[in-house]
Amino acid sequence: MPSAETLLREIRALPLGDVRIMEVCGTHTMAIAEAGIRSLLPENVKLLSGPGCPVCVTPAEVIDAVLALSMDKNLILASYGDMIRVPGSTPGDSLQRRRALGADVRICYSPMDALEIAAKNLHKEVVFLGVGFETTAPGTAAAVLAAGERGLKNFSVWSMLKTVEPALRALMGTEGFNVQGFLCPGHVATILGEEGFRFLPASCRMPAVISGFESGDILFALCRLLMQIADGEPRLENAYPRAVRPEGNRLAKAMMGRCFAPRRELWRGLGEIPASGLGLREEWAAFDAEKKFGVTVGAEKPTACRCGEVITGMREPPRCPLFGKRCTPEDPVGPCMVSSEGACAAWYKYQIP
Repeated sequence: MPSAETLLREIRALPLGDVRIMEVCGTHTMAIAEAGIRSLLPENVKLLSGPGCPVCVTPAEVIDAVLALSMDKNLILASYGDMIRVPGSTPGDSLQRRRALGADVRICYSPMDALEIAAKNLHKEVVFLGVGFETTAPGTAAAVLAAGERGLKNFSVWSMLKTVEPALRALMGTEGFNVQGFLCPGHVATILGEEGFRFLPASCRMPAVISGFESGDILFALCRLLMQIADGEPRLENAYPRAVRPEGNRLAKAMMGRCFAPRRELWRGLGEIPASGLGLREEWAAFDAEKKFGVTVGAEKPTACRCGEVITGMREPPRCPLFGKRCTPEDPVGPCMVSSEGACAAWYKYQIP
């Protein structure tokens, strides 16, 4: 791979006007901020954060329903750590607060951890919050399949899993969308393969490059992407071949297909998108927490938080009136300031003097 100096020299020499690039992955967002990549690029190249943080795209009204469920005294709620501090529509109300009020909320590193909690607490119902994209979906599917094999009837999953392609198509169809290329998520691509992002140049005429996560990976991918834009010939390039194969992970995709089916899903900032979520198939209904507990999600409530605009590239974090004032990592109002992949958290930690 060429040196950073060489890549930046090549980028600066390209015949480009104003260009806006969107990184889809929250891990890219944090890596770009930590490495100071924005400050190295020419002024005509702007990087925007997209809907690639799974916690950030989960709407407040869904969090409200989670908070209500957590107070069931016969239930243990298991979740990845980022979800614990995400507030609902009421500022300050989170699973962390509900735990202080007596809710049994536990942090897991994988869905299998939640499965073991269920095995050790047969007298209680255990609900795992299945948050994520195609990256975490196979692990969630594996937990459901294992629960079925072990006959753990007290285990269920609330699937909040979402898929990238429908969201990107919806995003490109929104009014005011202005992006000339996509930096595609390496994690998701390890599951879907190169073919998972072929639609971008093929049907959307959008340049796309799959990138790794080291600063050199990102600079190289950006250079390749900007070269495409300068050439005017959109295509898909895999700049992360050490991890991403053309066909992806066939075993993981088969496991997802066995356990989940596409369904309409609600996204923060994008609303309801058809076939953008992964719901449990009918044969696994016994492990579907939404059906098991009759979960209902209420209507959207107005908020001053601008996370929805941040994750759709319409607003940079500092342009939110709450950023760094009412909303900080210590006292967050929106999920983008909570998540380790959140754009607001990245800007606050690395890019604001």
